[in-house]
Amino acid sequence: MSFTTAVAGLNAQSEKLNSAGNNIANSQTVGYKRSDVLFADVFAASRGIGVQVSDVRQNFTQGSIESTGRNLDLAISGEGFYRLERSTGEVGYSRNGEFGITATGDIVNAQGDRLMGYGMDRGVTVDTDDQQAFPFSNVLVGGAPQALNVPIDDIPAKATTEVNALLNLDARVVSGQNLNTLELANGAELDYHFSNNFTAYDSLGNAVNVATYFERVGNGNQWDVTAVTNGVARGTFTLDFTQSGRLATDANGVVTGVNGGAASATIANIPGGVDAEPLDVEFLFNGSTQFAADSLQKELNQDGFTSGALAGITVTETGVIQRNFTNGETRAAGQIALASFRNEEGLQPLGNNLWASTNASGLENLGAPGTGRLGQIQAEAVEASNVDLASELVDTIVAQRSYQANSNTISTQDELLQTIINL
Repeated sequence: MSFTTAVAGLNAQSEKLNSAGNNIANSQTVGYKRSDVLFADVFAASRGIGVQVSDVRQNFTQGSIESTGRNLDLAISGEGFYRLERSTGEVGYSRNGEFGITATGDIVNAQGDRLMGYGMDRGVTVDTDDQQAFPFSNVLVGGAPQALNVPIDDIPAKATTEVNALLNLDARVVSGQNLNTLELANGAELDYHFSNNFTAYDSLGNAVNVATYFERVGNGNQWDVTAVTNGVARGTFTLDFTQSGRLATDANGVVTGVNGGAASATIANIPGGVDAEPLDVEFLFNGSTQFAADSLQKELNQDGFTSGALAGITVTETGVIQRNFTNGETRAAGQIALASFRNEEGLQPLGNNLWASTNASGLENLGAPGTGRLGQIQAEAVEASNVDLASELVDTIVAQRSYQANSNTISTQDELLQTIINL
């Protein structure tokens, strides 16, 4: 008699038990994807002779996202794989987002594989000093993927060159009435109806306090604006409003109500600190009004800042690695690239939460997180294993019973064979 059918059943159920045991063992492995064993019947001359394992298929359904509170724990919410450069130079793909940073600024996983993405644009220069400009250039999205690195450079100071003030000047103010008076350092007096001030920065990062004084003049809707630093008037320009309370504009809506027909006014040679270059500051007042309401400054933005040291990093939903500096500025250090495949089930498991591409999986398609089919990055979280323990335990029991049943088939055939021999 033939024992082939029963042996085939034992082998198949053994593979099923092995797969279920591996799934259970990895139920707490971050980014793990469970495997399912597929069976196929075996026929010879129209006669069933058992079962075979036709495939061990990986299941890439999304695992649950679990919060960790650690800034370099990164979960992919949606499709895609991290692209990692291994120590051997080979490329691997992973859903495990438990990353750390080395002393040299590389972002790596527990095995030391480096996270890859889009780096900085080395073609950008500032003041012909490429070594200073490069760490603070823009991310070169779509370029060749490279191992990401977080530069430790301090961000240099930037002199203020532009100020945009959004304010309302009270239309009820009468020229020449209810004036306030400021005594300047040279003894001269400056009359005004409203004032505000802001902090600018010189080329060395020294803070420069700039005050602006507004006085309604003449019989129309014109205001004189005087900029003052250290008690010295540095320059004066005008603002012209229409009867609708808006700054004058041309037919295209471009502001022309500053300094007699311009969109802005520049005060040049404002002294900075010792050994710093003087400031040339362009003043803009886009959106400012002259309504019958109290004069007030609604918003003011200026583009200068002092120098700052690296304080930490964060990762955005689109995978941009942001460096946070002690002066409040943020700058990108690169952007994570995610890879997708036409057939994820064709990826080859390598262990250590890695897969390799194969002919069956197809070539990688790289892109920024949140674009196309690719998911977004969720920082301070990880993707848990997609193993369902309850389901795996039930499958284990069923496979065990099937294994026992196939064993009984062998025992029964052995008894029948012994009976024949005894005859």
